Amino acid sequence: MTKFKSDFLRTLDERGYIAQISDPEGLDKLASEGQITAYIGYDPTAASLHVGHLTQIMMLHWLQATGHRAIALMGGGTGMIGDPSFKDEARKLLGVEGIKTNIEGIKAKFGNFLSFEEAGGNAIMANNADWLLGLNYVEFLRDVGQHFSVNRMLSFDSVKLRIDREQSLSFLEFNYMILQAFDFVELNKRYGCVLQMGGSDQWGNIVNGIDLGHRMLGKQFYGLTSQLLTTASGQKMGKSLGGAIWLNSEMLSVYDFWQYWRNTEDADVERFMKLFTTLPLDEIARVAAGDINEAKKRLATEVTAMVHGRSAADEAAATARATFETGAIDLSLPTAEVTHAELNSGIGILAALVTAGLAASNGEARRHIQSGAVRVNDATIEDDKLSLAENALLPEGVIKLSVGKKRHALIKPV
Repeated sequence: MTKFKSDFLRTLDERGYIAQISDPEGLDKLASEGQITAYIGYDPTAASLHVGHLTQIMMLHWLQATGHRAIALMGGGTGMIGDPSFKDEARKLLGVEGIKTNIEGIKAKFGNFLSFEEAGGNAIMANNADWLLGLNYVEFLRDVGQHFSVNRMLSFDSVKLRIDREQSLSFLEFNYMILQAFDFVELNKRYGCVLQMGGSDQWGNIVNGIDLGHRMLGKQFYGLTSQLLTTASGQKMGKSLGGAIWLNSEMLSVYDFWQYWRNTEDADVERFMKLFTTLPLDEIARVAAGDINEAKKRLATEVTAMVHGRSAADEAAATARATFETGAIDLSLPTAEVTHAELNSGIGILAALVTAGLAASNGEARRHIQSGAVRVNDATIEDDKLSLAENALLPEGVIKLSVGKKRHALIKPV
């Protein structure tokens, strides 16, 4: 028997999201009695979110799906400082235009998970630059700063870890947790927001916001965090050997995104289906109990459909099927274009692998070749000085490059 009465918390609990709740009974009662408003903040440190953000995005999705109102808060103001939580050094400071560009890139994906007001739903896209950039510093110190104890702020793990390692924590970064707490108060004033959610590394910042809301407004605020997700082998979600697994297709192809999930470790398949798809729990149990490779394909297709749309997901699955199961050359594989002149003069295999995105550097490409992992047109390559020219083109007018069994790309002259 579930310990929660509200659909919202029961759903998050059953699907494995919850790490901590500040007041479980109080929040459950509130969510079972009527609509609540909750938010998660996203600092625009890049032009796309990555797989590591998916847990929180899905929490907002389920919040709305169970009858409540979600706020996706863009950190147009806090992004100018950067969250120091559990970081070894300060983030590179972004300018106003860079932040604006990144926010536009991040916004593009949220419509796949939330129904916003302009689309007939009730979700809100807010930007804390709207209230942070116009603050009067002296008034802010007097009205808000008085409620914060430096002793207490220094005791938070996110700050203490940095200090214990004798790594500099700037005054600018120290202000971040005050601004995030103020966001919570401001969102309550504007939208009646009573719940902040985030990863477990945000617990200290969330508790600050709860405390500030009580002190400034005399109201009860709540916090809820999810576990910071790792794979069964302990790898942090959102990263791969090739870099971050971005959600925007301009930064990572849909095919490569699908492949990331297809390569999920066996022990993670059912757990990831619960977290990152909207499949019913009984169907997840049935799929996970069957053939593990088919379950991985289903996981990959469902997650890709959530992020990129059903048609793009089906196309990626079909490309993988053609590539791996029939041996055909699928022209929708990730493709790097080169000029005919470049190909006529010859392109070194190391440069070709880097250009195709199959290696981050010539050194990495050379190591792949030395380990026997590189193939050109399905033939294993041992010579790292090999030059690719027009005579390497297949009848389809492309050169197929492979690293290992699961990473493929095409070189196409234009």
